[in-house]
Amino acid sequence: MIQTKERPILFSGPMVRAILDGDKAVTRRAVKMTDLLQVCLEPQEGELKLKAANKLCPLGRPGDRLWVRETWYCDHFEVQRGPYLKPADLDIAEAREDGTLVYAADGLTPYEQEQPVWKPCIHMPRWVSRILLEITDVRVERLQDISEQQALAEGVMSAERDIDPDGNGYSPIELFGGLWVKLNGMDSWSANPWVWVVEFKRVEP
Repeated sequence: MIQTKERPILFSGPMVRAILDGDKAVTRRAVKMTDLLQVCLEPQEGELKLKAANKLCPLGRPGDRLWVRETWYCDHFEVQRGPYLKPADLDIAEAREDGTLVYAADGLTPYEQEQPVWKPCIHMPRWVSRILLEITDVRVERLQDISEQQALAEGVMSAERDIDPDGNGYSPIELFGGLWVKLNGMDSWSANPWVWVVEFKRVEP
């Protein structure tokens, strides 16, 4: 029996909210051009080579799962002390209910000595994660090849206030481009890099 593989994936607060709202079903991540992948993306025999490249996606293949890392806080002395192992006396469901375990994407403000003490998403352990995704499709394409439908599936409308606070009425593709630049730097959109397109559905943890 083949065991399902799980890997962590980081999402910002707006994208976490989009997933929770059911508005985000795909993510794009820049391809790191190793020598092997560069060969796969050469123009000749392009379709076959792109299919081969899909098997190299570091996030996994269809059927694999991704557990979401997001900004968090747990008001338990053992967790505060580190290294973020699950305390034996901590019931996760109760901790979420009573505010011991909270997530920044929910708009809550935890405090310790009256100062926010959010833990970065990169430091989230598996047991804290509340969102599990199953990969349904993986492909490689150029960043600017994104369609309006795909831009909407990226959850940009849920994050519109964060991306377009002045209400300029940008299109879904423009909103996605703005989000990409915000996360990856000024020239990242115009560079039009190859990206992994990872589609997913939310499943029960």
